[in-house]
Amino acid sequence: MKIVIIDYGAGNIQSIKFAIERLGFTATLSDNPEEIRNADKVIFPGVGEASSAMRKLKESGLDSLIPELQQPVLGICLGMQLMCNYSEEGDTEGLKIFDVDVVRFRESVKIPQIQWNSITSLKGPLFENVENNEFIYMVHSYYAPVTDETIAVCEYGIPYGAAFAKANFYGTQFHPEKSSSTGAQILKNFLEL
Repeated sequence: MKIVIIDYGAGNIQSIKFAIERLGFTATLSDNPEEIRNADKVIFPGVGEASSAMRKLKESGLDSLIPELQQPVLGICLGMQLMCNYSEEGDTEGLKIFDVDVVRFRESVKIPQIQWNSITSLKGPLFENVENNEFIYMVHSYYAPVTDETIAVCEYGIPYGAAFAKANFYGTQFHPEKSSSTGAQILKNFLEL
């Protein structure tokens, strides 16, 4: 199986690569459109600020490639947020895969949210063999509200979307690569889709 982690200068790609290797798979880091298009599975990571990350995607033409991909694609953290319609962070137009806007936490909560949090309302194959209320690792100041495409929910002042799915696209606000055995199971489920 050919797994490609999109390397566009805005991701914690090494920790994702190591997490995949711990599961017995090999992943390639690439920004080459042909290599990404020919992968069996694509992981779209992201750490940092939305507008500068989107600028990097546009410079490489990946902003038009990603929404056209036919194989399973997993967006992680900022990668998931960039798959949404729009982000308040940097007034950023997204890839419009998930039909939701990303907004800043306005509740009286400490931001960024940097903590272990539990996920509930799990739906679909990404959460096979994962129980409600298992813990995952979160680091973010912006969130996507719960919609029809939400497949997991977190609570931080308010309930919000912890994961999304639409057709062959999946996204997690949390970092599965940093979420211990629960995260490893979710990554494994994605790779076995």
